Amino acid sequence: MRDELSDLVKGAQPAPARVARWWWLVSGAVAILLVALLGAVIFYREADKPFGFELQWMDELVESRTPFWTAPALVLDALGGGVVSTFVVPAVIVCALLVWRRPWAAGYYLAASVASAVLTTAIKHLVGRPRPDEILVTPDFGSFPSGHSANAAVMAVALGIVFLRTGVWIAGAVYTVTMMLSRTYLGAHWISDTVGGLLVGAGVAVIVWAPFALRLAREARRPHRPIWVRPAPH
Repeated sequence: MRDELSDLVKGAQPAPARVARWWWLVSGAVAILLVALLGAVIFYREADKPFGFELQWMDELVESRTPFWTAPALVLDALGGGVVSTFVVPAVIVCALLVWRRPWAAGYYLAASVASAVLTTAIKHLVGRPRPDEILVTPDFGSFPSGHSANAAVMAVALGIVFLRTGVWIAGAVYTVTMMLSRTYLGAHWISDTVGGLLVGAGVAVIVWAPFALRLAREARRPHRPIWVRPAPH
């Protein structure tokens, strides 16, 4: 994906760009389909009945809880959910992109974030999976999929697409996996909930990218300066 997007930035012709958009659009749709299938399995096997490996993992985490690990997990809980992740984080990122004259990137990020949040909420209410009993926080309704994991994944993938830097992709992957681990550590989610959140966030980010692809590529080719810096006269 990175190579194809880089071709767009370097001035590839529209025809191959359309092929690239279609391929990744299908990939995003497959990710959402997997979420739907996983949600259906959870719902029909009894929403409150976790898988065996999830019970074992939760037991291991409960036994290993210490203040040293609980403190950062609670920080991630505050950062990845509620008002902070719904409004504050997207607003900061969108404003930063606008300051650096990336309006299409700002619009793409905002659209992907909103779409991910709406889809996550809808699936939560459709599946209605209860939270684990060992929970240390007070979250919203529905355990599947993890909203925190979806928020982390959509941010990681969207920013990776916008900046096309290996460091951004690595940082996003580390942040997403850490968020997923923290959700199970706090007892807020089962493992399958966090996987579902990952697929929702990543899938939505790729699907929403498709109609923005050429605009983002053209925008990325231009030199970027903050709005307070005027271009040098010719």
